[in-house]
Amino acid sequence: MLSIGAFAQIGQVTHRMLRHWDTAGLLEPAHVDESSGYRSYDPSQLARLHRIVALRQLGFGLDDISSILDRGVDAERIAALLRIRRAEVEQERRIAAGRLIDVERRLRLIEKENHMSHIEIIEKSLPAVRLAARRAVVADQTEVASAVGPAFDAVAEIIGDECGALAEPIAQYDTVEDGMQIIAGYGYDGPARDGFEIVELPAAEAAVCGIHLGSMDRIAESWHAIHAEILARGLVQSGPCRELYVRAESENQADWVTELQQPVRRG
Repeated sequence: MLSIGAFAQIGQVTHRMLRHWDTAGLLEPAHVDESSGYRSYDPSQLARLHRIVALRQLGFGLDDISSILDRGVDAERIAALLRIRRAEVEQERRIAAGRLIDVERRLRLIEKENHMSHIEIIEKSLPAVRLAARRAVVADQTEVASAVGPAFDAVAEIIGDECGALAEPIAQYDTVEDGMQIIAGYGYDGPARDGFEIVELPAAEAAVCGIHLGSMDRIAESWHAIHAEILARGLVQSGPCRELYVRAESENQADWVTELQQPVRRG
């Protein structure tokens, strides 16, 4: 027999949880001392304990858990449910991390409203570009990175890097009804193939452009400077914005160079 302390330690739960589950009839002690009320558990009850904890982590209430266990559920089924839940939690974590980055980004923008990022901004025309690309629609800014990287990787896998085929990576961002549409790909003059589409980005007679140096987690500040300059020059956006990834090699993004391009017209 195991004391309540030993049973709780092995199962990585608290004494209070065990008492609560006892009261609910979900996991009753194998023995309760009549005089002291001291609870003892049989080692064989650990299997039920682990199932209870797993089902709780899957979001089931105590009544539902009791019903499921009474019907009998094998370890393989619970393991499958836990794997699904693990994937959901990992996705939730990625979304939460993205939202935190976005909150920090917006906080920096608010704090620096009177201290604009100092980037060199020019006005120039943009040539038409033929891309081998993929499209994606994301709900908000926090999902952009998880869409852009895989899109570039998928296209690169198909076209390879022969004769500098990957020399001109470009992403276009356009606000749509359901969020943001992303077109990500490489300047390409080859034939169409399965796995990507040919996208013709039109030439822009005028665009306000600037160079962002370093990590993508601060790129919003550079875009903020671009938009402020557009307003200051009496211009308005005339199409989706683009990012040309001049250099994007290191994992930590410290040496990345990104040209921000916003097509404009006179207001």
